[in-house]
Amino acid sequence: MVDYLQRAKYFKTKKRLGQNFLINAEVIDEIIKFADIKPDDTILEIGAGVGFVTEQLIKYAKKVIAIELDEEAIKELEKLNADNLQIIHADVLKTDLSNLCEDKLKVVANIPYYITSPIIAHLLGEIDDLENKNRSKIENIILMVQEEVARRIVATEKSSAKQYGLLTILSQFWADCSILKLVGRRSFYPAPKVNSALVSMKVRNKPLLELSDYKFFRKVIKAGFAQRRKTLKNCLISAGFDKNKVNTAISQMGLDENIRGEKLSIEQFGKLSVLLSQ
Repeated sequence: MVDYLQRAKYFKTKKRLGQNFLINAEVIDEIIKFADIKPDDTILEIGAGVGFVTEQLIKYAKKVIAIELDEEAIKELEKLNADNLQIIHADVLKTDLSNLCEDKLKVVANIPYYITSPIIAHLLGEIDDLENKNRSKIENIILMVQEEVARRIVATEKSSAKQYGLLTILSQFWADCSILKLVGRRSFYPAPKVNSALVSMKVRNKPLLELSDYKFFRKVIKAGFAQRRKTLKNCLISAGFDKNKVNTAISQMGLDENIRGEKLSIEQFGKLSVLLSQ
């Protein structure tokens, strides 16, 4: 059995980079299983760290492209010395993924939790970004995130108000999202203060809704979640939408006039946006 804990302790982790290395061999095995790697797959690993997951990925994939920001971690990755491993010393948020290779990518990522939302936006593109180059390159994403963030990614309008929001809609608009497994804090070194979860995001070929104006839709959603204590109606009016149109749309949809934004499904937001744009 690989003793990941001892190996992790040799390495000085950097708090500023949000480094928490996954040291649970069973969880690493499960990540490999969930990634469903075929012999001709190219895997993009974001935040490869010192390579505990990387060294398993290279056994199964045609090619593994590991992106890592920390120079000292890069030195550890280089020790893997594998022909099918390409190491890129870069910040993933500044990397154009569409140029990395010819093939489609499967993404595996155990990322610093403080940049989860920006990374998801970078991989999928925003709601109104229909021709996003990164997204068109990606087939599937397996992501290790805080459990609380995982719950937000898979939430619906029936979830608790804190969970359902902009991240939910961004994630589900471009991907079919599910929680694969909950992962305890002791599976990491150093152990974070929160539990984690492994999430699957299967990228869609088309957005969740067919709309004529995606920019307008994004504006409506942003307004709907801008001030959570306010009603949807007041949020929309504060954001500059026409008061009469707002009242008419809400009554046409048969909604309670005191409803809050987080009680609308993504489909209802789509319908609202169509009515408001008329």
